[in-house]
Amino acid sequence: MISTADFRAGLTIEHNGNLYQVLEYQHVMRGRGSAFVRAKLRNLRTSTVVEQTFSAGEKMEQAFVERRPSQFLYRQGDEYIFMDTETYEQTTLSADWLRDAHGYLKEGQDLTLLSYRDESLGVELPTTVELKVAQTDPGLRGDTATGGTKVATLETGASVRVPLFITEGETIRVNTHTGEYIERV
Repeated sequence: MISTADFRAGLTIEHNGNLYQVLEYQHVMRGRGSAFVRAKLRNLRTSTVVEQTFSAGEKMEQAFVERRPSQFLYRQGDEYIFMDTETYEQTTLSADWLRDAHGYLKEGQDLTLLSYRDESLGVELPTTVELKVAQTDPGLRGDTATGGTKVATLETGASVRVPLFITEGETIRVNTHTGEYIERV
């Protein structure tokens, strides 16, 4: 059991049958009445973010999410096959489980598989990935002074807004958390 006094960013808890990760929290002391904790939580099964208020000292179960170093092997239809780099055991996840992460998966890429009590929760990607631009419109001459952007489709199928000077075939670095272009590699 864990108390709301022990909340910290990244902590995983089980509350009302759901599995949450604490993103932000704030202890609030009122002049009158009891203290409470306001927390922003991410549901690890659905990826939705909710705000929840707990009374100070409320207890709940701490959830121990297992993180296994893995490698993305290949895609087969709508399924993605991963290999545990320690046990060489293979795990198959559907595109639904991966949500937006599948747009940043490249064969041979190292990542972390998340599971809780033998239930796969998804993957934890590195903060940035380097991907090749598969398709983008040419930038028009003279538009570069405005700092404009255009849409580029990456080799994995993900779409990212890039500066006008980026062309097809170039490799770019993308932030996997925000989906934003960082730099040309």
